[in-house]
Order: sequence, then C-alpha cells, then structure tokens
Amino acid sequence: MAGTSTAPAPTAPGTYPSLRAAWIPMAALCLAFFVEMVDNTLLSIALPTIGRDLGSGTTALQWVTGAYSLTFGGLLLTAGSMADRLGRRRVLLVGLAAFGLISLCVVFVTGTGQLITLRAALGIAAAAMAPITNSLVFRLFEDQALRMRAMTVMIIVGMSGFVLGPVLGGTALAHVQWQWLLLVNAPIALIAAIGVRLGVPADRPQDLTQDRLDLPGAALSVTAIGLACYALTSGVEHGWLSAVTLGSVLGSLLATVAFVRHERRSSSPMLDLKLFSNGTVRGATIAQLGTAIAMAAVMFGLILHFQYAYGWSPVRAGLANLPIIVTMLVATPLSEWLAGRFGHRIACLVGAACLAGSLAGLAWGVDHGYAAIALCMVVLTIGLRTVMTICAIALVEAMPANRTSIGTALNDTAQEVGSSVGTAVVGTLIAALVTTQLPAGVWDSALVQSFFHGERITYAVLALVVGLVTAFGALSLTDSHSTEESHG
Repeated sequence: MAGTSTAPAPTAPGTYPSLRAAWIPMAALCLAFFVEMVDNTLLSIALPTIGRDLGSGTTALQWVTGAYSLTFGGLLLTAGSMADRLGRRRVLLVGLAAFGLISLCVVFVTGTGQLITLRAALGIAAAAMAPITNSLVFRLFEDQALRMRAMTVMIIVGMSGFVLGPVLGGTALAHVQWQWLLLVNAPIALIAAIGVRLGVPADRPQDLTQDRLDLPGAALSVTAIGLACYALTSGVEHGWLSAVTLGSVLGSLLATVAFVRHERRSSSPMLDLKLFSNGTVRGATIAQLGTAIAMAAVMFGLILHFQYAYGWSPVRAGLANLPIIVTMLVATPLSEWLAGRFGHRIACLVGAACLAGSLAGLAWGVDHGYAAIALCMVVLTIGLRTVMTICAIALVEAMPANRTSIGTALNDTAQEVGSSVGTAVVGTLIAALVTTQLPAGVWDSALVQSFFHGERITYAVLALVVGLVTAFGALSLTDSHSTEESHG
C-alpha cells in the first residue's frame, strides 16, 4: 500500500506507509548496520601501522580482522534465535550498548593478543545487531514492494560500510592514532540506539516464540567455524602435518557432524536444516558464501599490496578503493536489469563470472600497475552487487513469513563465514608463499617480487574456488524476474 503522509505514525501496529514515513527507524537501523559493517574493514587499513606498533606478523594481523568475523559469523544464528524469543528491539539495544562500551576499551590495549580479544568481543556485540537490523527493516512495512526496497537500501548501506572502512580509516590515520578508529564507535552506537528507541515499535508478545534457545547448537557452530579457521593459520605456524593443525581440522569436522546431528534431532533447532531442501534457500546461501570470500580476500590482500608493495600512505591506500565504492553505487540499475531481463539464476551466473574473471584478472594485474587492478575492482564489484542483492532478496522471499529473522541471519552468517574464510586464505597463502613477518619500512625489490608471486597464486586459486562456489549456488535459484515482488 502506498501513502503520501510524511508523519512517522505507523498505519498498523509496527508498520509504516512509506519509506519517508519510516525515516527515523530506517535511519537508525541503517546507522547500526553501517557501523557494524564498517568495523569489519575499518582496521584493515591500519594493519601495517598496528603490526609495526605491536610487533605483529601476518598471522597475528589476520586474526585482528578474523577474530571479529569469526565471532560475528558464529553467533549470528544464535542472536537471531534470541531476538525471536526475547524481543528484537530489546536485543538490538543491548547489542548497541555493548558495542559502544567495548569499543571504549581500546584505550587499554597494549598488545596484539589484547586487541584480538577486543575484536572478538566486538564481534559478539555486532552479532546481536546485524540479523536484527535487517529483520526489523523487513517488519517495518506490510507492503512487499516497500519491504524489498527497504532491504535494498540496507544492502547498499552494508556494502558501503564494508568498502568505506579502509577509506575512512586511512583518512583518520593521517590525523589521529589507530585507536580512534574504534573509539568513534561509541557515539555512533549511542545515536543509533536513540533512533531505534524512538522509532522502532517494541515487539508484541504474540510475535515472539516460546521455543527454548539452542545453546548446544550455538556452541557447536562456533567450535566448527573457529577450529576450521585456526587450522589455516596453524598450518603456517606449526606445519600442515603437525598435531595441532591436524587436531584442529579433525575437531572442526567432528563439530560440524555433531552440529548437523543435533539440529536434526532438536525439537527447537537453532537452524532448521529442512529449510535447505528449498533450492532457493540453499543456492542463495552458497552463492553469498562465495561473494564474501571474494570481497574479504581482495580487501585484505590489496591493503597489504598498496601499503607494502607500493609503499603508499594509509590515506592513499584507502582512496585506492574508490573504484569499488563508485561502482557499487552506480551498478544498481545494471543488477536490476539483469534480474528483470534474465531472471535470478542467469543474473547470478553472470555475477559469478564477473567474480571469477576479476580474481583471475588480479592474478595477472597485481604486477601490472594500479590501472589494471582498478579495472578488476570494477568488474569484481559488478559481480558482488548483482549476486549479493539478488540472493538476499531471493532468500527472504523463499522463507516462511514467520522466519524472516532466521532468513536474514542465514544470509549474514554466510557472508561472515565467507569473510572469515577469505581473510584466512589470503593471510595464510601470503605467509606461506612470502613471509610470516612483514618487515617495516620500504620493501626491497626482491621481497616485492616475491609478494607479487604469492598474490598471483593466491588470486588464481581464489578465482577457481569463488567461481565454482558462486556458480553452484546460482544454479539452484529460480528463474524469477522480480527484484521487488514475492514470487511466492
């Protein structure tokens, strides 16, 4: 239903007649989503500075970013389950408060281990925010077209936050110490909390479920993901056939099997595995995993490339990401045209081809100058924008009406797991192929060439993996031509 009223009063309990009428809750939810996504990549531009200040190697720096993605991704489904039981607005407000307070603790950090712990704690707080912001946006409107339009806005905001992190961080590092990159979270979280409190209606008791929280499922999922990512870094530090590495791999596999068995037998599963019998749910989740691997790997790898191999300042390195930001904003009509003209399946296959092609291009372009890299970034972003938007919409459309929180949590979980994997793969391969300790100052030509060689292999491997994963997921989607309306 369309409306011309600009008053923020909902037309029905918890709903608004237009995006303009819902500007207060929309702005607050977008701000909350933006800050949690910015925090995903904000410190990436500061990794060389942090590494030099704290004496960190590549694997430690990998965990500065990976710890956040790990706890964030591992706890998203748990947070979604808690929100459906305790109240979505209530859990979001607690998450915002914790996010702001934990960020203030950066003033006490004196070592890499403390920073990794702080980042892990921020990931936990952010997990109480991400699926809930998207779920609440979906619930602000009764009209399906308005819901999809609002979700598109959130996707653009989230991706903007992810890629703007290095730009904002690089600009800030020119004037302040890196600790301020986290301190700024506190006032932003406060403003978002005020907007949520004023504009988002409280959950009604009848909209909440009385099912018990699946704590064993949460513990098993975090264990499986954590051990898998640790095994990648352990292989470099201790050897691929060492007891600790093999033990991590085995532990991850056992935890995964235990998680699947538990979820199948539980009367109140954290993730109902029967949902994956729906091809759209299964395919969209797998495709989102591929996009996140590509995006996180490129962001992490190119930050090291620009600042170390090129010797650029943090500001210049951050501005080097502008092709991603600009393309992401202008590629929306192209993504919608692809979906409307060819349907979800074909459009996502085109996106998968863009992702694989751009990564293969980077394997060639890393030692052919910035222009070649920038062109690959444009193609990468077209693929990301197309696959991420279509899959997010298709996933929510395919979920039952009372499972939208789990749908958005599943979407975010796939992206965060992919981010953790992508960061881990790049950090591990660079450490294995080049060096485990990044030297300070200007690199000599031999080390730069060694770094280029490591990047070529890394991006070639990623091109194959991301292309296959994303295309496999895309093949399970429907041929729906809609970008805003449910196909039932």
